[in-house]
Amino acid sequence: MAVTETPTKRRIPLVDVVAPRHQDSWTHTRAGEPRGYIDGDQLKELWIHTGTACNLACPFCLEGSKPGDGRIPGMKLADVKPFIHEAMDMGVEQFSFTGGEPFVIRDFINILDYASQHRPCFVLTNGTEPLLKRTHQLLPLKGNPYPIRFRVSLDFPDPVRHDKDRGEGSFAEALQGIKWLHDHGFTVTIARQMSPGEDADAVLAAFQAIFRAEGIPEDLAFTAFPDFGIPGSEDGSPEITETCMEKYPTRESRAHFMCTSTRMLVKKGEQVRVYACTLVDDDPDYDLGATLRESFDTRIMLRHHRCFSCYKFGASCSAPV
Repeated sequence: MAVTETPTKRRIPLVDVVAPRHQDSWTHTRAGEPRGYIDGDQLKELWIHTGTACNLACPFCLEGSKPGDGRIPGMKLADVKPFIHEAMDMGVEQFSFTGGEPFVIRDFINILDYASQHRPCFVLTNGTEPLLKRTHQLLPLKGNPYPIRFRVSLDFPDPVRHDKDRGEGSFAEALQGIKWLHDHGFTVTIARQMSPGEDADAVLAAFQAIFRAEGIPEDLAFTAFPDFGIPGSEDGSPEITETCMEKYPTRESRAHFMCTSTRMLVKKGEQVRVYACTLVDDDPDYDLGATLRESFDTRIMLRHHRCFSCYKFGASCSAPV
């Protein structure tokens, strides 16, 4: 295949404890073709990984989260404050949060309170017991200068199928969380799982019937996600070459790739590092440095198998302001 451009951006060195990788595996596919890549544009959204601890232990979890999990330690307000201000200096438009389950993290309400004093916030949550136990702490944040929105995971419009992996009663608890958030004036959207060969309209209608019965608005927005696999997995997705990226020839057409305008904070031990996006924290090659500014000096090679999901589906963890 033709080579359109050879990557020239300096690769930010990884932390000393990370073993050096073979450079060709980063810049070239297994067949020796130049990889597709994304150059960062402007920081619009900063994601904060609150930690991989969760109250649930879903076998499909892309973070491998479970109760007490410490692969990524819990974030503290002191960890994120410097990055919040650096992000604002860079023109960030939104702060977003993922886990694990953010509401199991002790300092999460303090972090969310601080962040929503400065920019709109977006929280991914399973909507179950950890959220329901902290509603008294969450409600006062309604008075903050910027709004807080939520995306609640509700995998399938079938309680039995949903609870098979998430645990008995989790579907009902998630509905309770969705209803509480909506009834108290928070914007709520839903994350669901895609199924091969599904009838998307029928899935939506089934969800709407459930919402109608629960007194939840039927017009909540849905985002459907493919199976991203567990951390460290490889699903055999095709590799993305520079020639593949000719499908997205312009700056505007590449903007749907999250790594164009987002970064994610990930705590490694006691140090916070900046990663390319929400889907690649299981690969240290996507550690882009210790500051947001330096992370934009690095060309993002589309090597991770989850990059193909973005390429194929345009699926994004983001929800623009």
